[in-house]
Amino acid sequence: MIPSTPAPQLMQAFVLKAYGGPELTVLGEVPVPKPGSRQLLVRVRAAGLNPVDFKTRRGDLRIVQRYRLPAVLGNELAGEVIARGDQVRRFGVGDRVFARVAKDRMGAFAQFAVVEEDHAALIPASLNFATAAAIPLAGLTALQVLRDELHVARGQRIFIPGGAGGVGSFAIQIAKHLGAQVATTASPRGEALVRQLGADIVIDYTQERPASVLSGFDGAFDLIGGDTLEQAFAIVQPGATVVSVAGMPEPQTALKDMGRGLGLQALFWVASFSLRRRARQRGARYRYPFMHPSGEDLSELARLVDDGAVKVIVDSVYPFERIADAMAKLESGRAKGKIVVTMPDTTGPTNHSVDGV
Repeated sequence: MIPSTPAPQLMQAFVLKAYGGPELTVLGEVPVPKPGSRQLLVRVRAAGLNPVDFKTRRGDLRIVQRYRLPAVLGNELAGEVIARGDQVRRFGVGDRVFARVAKDRMGAFAQFAVVEEDHAALIPASLNFATAAAIPLAGLTALQVLRDELHVARGQRIFIPGGAGGVGSFAIQIAKHLGAQVATTASPRGEALVRQLGADIVIDYTQERPASVLSGFDGAFDLIGGDTLEQAFAIVQPGATVVSVAGMPEPQTALKDMGRGLGLQALFWVASFSLRRRARQRGARYRYPFMHPSGEDLSELARLVDDGAVKVIVDSVYPFERIADAMAKLESGRAKGKIVVTMPDTTGPTNHSVDGV
């Protein structure tokens, strides 16, 4: 390990003690992690919040990722490299980086975190830590779905319901950058934002059903699930793909995205059967992908931000000691854009200690 100044032995972190409600998370003191040979130790300056965080806390995702508890929550961060493994070549101590941390470890809601070298990228020169921390998970999801699953190209029409949320705010802008026409849904409160992001058609979902006014689209990126996902199959033209990150995983999720065997593929086959049948009835294809961490894709997002093609929409920024409040707002569904917490500069004692992390 190649250090700068020595890191403290303990740090403040937001820890999940057991699956369930918000009361099962606590701000506590845990050991500072040590980076491996191809990893970075990052002093976290800010961390982004995402629905996967409260879904993990509730235990909704145990079928695909079971963590050894207690565990430090959090999936995306921005900060400074303070140490690196002896085989790291792309980053030096002092570099400003942002990353989606490894899915099997989490750990972004802490004053220090370990990040794989290949999962990190340099923060866009135009951004501060808080704004950069809002990019990785939502930005990577939007980029990978639009580029790799929907293959969005100039002149296409893409339906992206829920455009005012974290992923949606990136997806609208990236789809417009790729040359597509974008239709989205929003409440009257969110209409101004999605139009600012570039949406060509905005449907007030409190007044109209999207399927009653849209048809013949080249693809759909569903962020809502439920009835909105069902309508997407009717909105796209025959042969088109509907991608959802709010529906049910399907067999390709297990095989392509997770590298898992026949058991999980069969489980997802059953879970997604009704959705896939609905898609077939409409002549469409259904896909539920898992985003993969990628420093290369983060660098592409950084270029889009610096070039002005993508603007990062931050709903609110909370100090780390109020992360429980930030999580409550996220879970309420009221946020427009991303919610971020910023870390304290020092590592003082905390109110709770947490054994076993």
